[in-house]
Amino acid sequence: MHPQDYSRRIAYRPPAAWYRRISNRLGVVLTSLGLAPRDAVTLTVRGRRSGKPRRVPVLKTPYQGDDYLVALAGESEWVRNLRAAQGRAVIRRRSACPVYLVEISVDDRPAVISAYLVRAAERSGPAAAAQAARYYFGLTARPSLDEIRAVARYYPVFRVTFRPERPAA
Repeated sequence: MHPQDYSRRIAYRPPAAWYRRISNRLGVVLTSLGLAPRDAVTLTVRGRRSGKPRRVPVLKTPYQGDDYLVALAGESEWVRNLRAAQGRAVIRRRSACPVYLVEISVDDRPAVISAYLVRAAERSGPAAAAQAARYYFGLTARPSLDEIRAVARYYPVFRVTFRPERPAA
């Protein structure tokens, strides 16, 4: 089975129904319990219209000492909710950790997206990384930074900043 195809150049690429069912049910449970790959976490953010917590499994990408989240579906619901919540969210992998997610500029995204693809190769092998490049970004296997730069504006990227539960006095 191929991954969800997010390579079309439109603002929002909604997931297929099968992908939503698996991701929202099984994916959230596995990432929350820490039973998924070590970079997989559950992101919880308040819904911008309902105000209810919305959960989605995502992969953290380490890059230059920080963790990042790459929005593979582009302007997805979790991205819109996160912006409305001013970056406040919770990341869960066995335990909940309150975070701020700071959106990085389009110019800074290619290096992080490249790190995402390198991490995909480490996690699942070169064939899976090539598939991720094709289905998520519409790129060839092992794309150059220039190729990634050409599509980076379609993929929001957020730096994870850990925050205390209570503000410092």
